[in-house]
Amino acid sequence: MMGLGWQELAIILVIVIVIFGAGKLPEIGSGLGKGIRGFKEESGIGDDKKSSDAIDQGRSQTASTITDTRTAVEERVDREKGTRADEI
Repeated sequence: MMGLGWQELAIILVIVIVIFGAGKLPEIGSGLGKGIRGFKEESGIGDDKKSSDAIDQGRSQTASTITDTRTAVEERVDREKGTRADEI
């Protein structure tokens, strides 16, 4: 795939300025940034804090999720056993 060089980026910037005007560029940049940030939050790409916390604790994000799910399932099974023991 071809990368964009500085000449291509300069041409694109000039075209954007001509089409939208210099006054609209901050609004366009802000909207683009919010869109990218929203996409990262929804897709889980930008979970740097969760990832770094898991790394600091010596486990991956997946291992953390599996452990949390396993604990929840074990608690539910224990509750179910208690409920059934009371019924008998």
